[in-house]
Amino acid sequence: MKLIGSIGSPYVRKVRVVLAEKKLDYDFELENVWGFDTAIHLSNPLGKVPCLIMEDGSPMYDSRVIAEYLDTLTPVCKLLPPHGRDRADVKVWQALSDGVAEAAILARLEKTLRPAEQQSAAWVERQMCKVHAGLAVMSANLGESPFCKGNHYTLADVAVGCTLGWLLFRFPEIDWRGDYANLARLFDKLSERPSFKDTVPQ
Repeated sequence: MKLIGSIGSPYVRKVRVVLAEKKLDYDFELENVWGFDTAIHLSNPLGKVPCLIMEDGSPMYDSRVIAEYLDTLTPVCKLLPPHGRDRADVKVWQALSDGVAEAAILARLEKTLRPAEQQSAAWVERQMCKVHAGLAVMSANLGESPFCKGNHYTLADVAVGCTLGWLLFRFPEIDWRGDYANLARLFDKLSERPSFKDTVPQ
């Protein structure tokens, strides 16, 4: 398998963490989707990473689809419950985490890629409101639990850890560690895992 992605993307990092936790071998091909010479559209018509190239050459995209597929390849470190409400709960956590990252990314793109005279402060504020609301719900749902879904490490924790790490990387002015001590504790615990240590965004 080959993973096409960038070091800084929280979605690519999520897939890399899953690959590491599942102990799956793969080649990592760096791609800058914003570069003038990007070729990502040849693998993913949506022009996004991550994109996983399968053994038969066919592409798989969207980090949620990829992560769920990878979890089926080996019983090592099962990250998704097999069925029912528990499985749905983990996927809701992932959707929330990915949504926070998406809103923050949209705000950053507005401020960094668009000319100053074309930027919309209202748009940025709207996206950042989603970020802060999402963090508050993450903290409330985590409570005093050791992991997002009770006592077990799951894909929910992978997604949340990657989003929080990306916020530290790109939005250090958001003091989520100071505002939500339980998220900080979870993040520090996750950061000790080799899969997280080896995929820190830069």
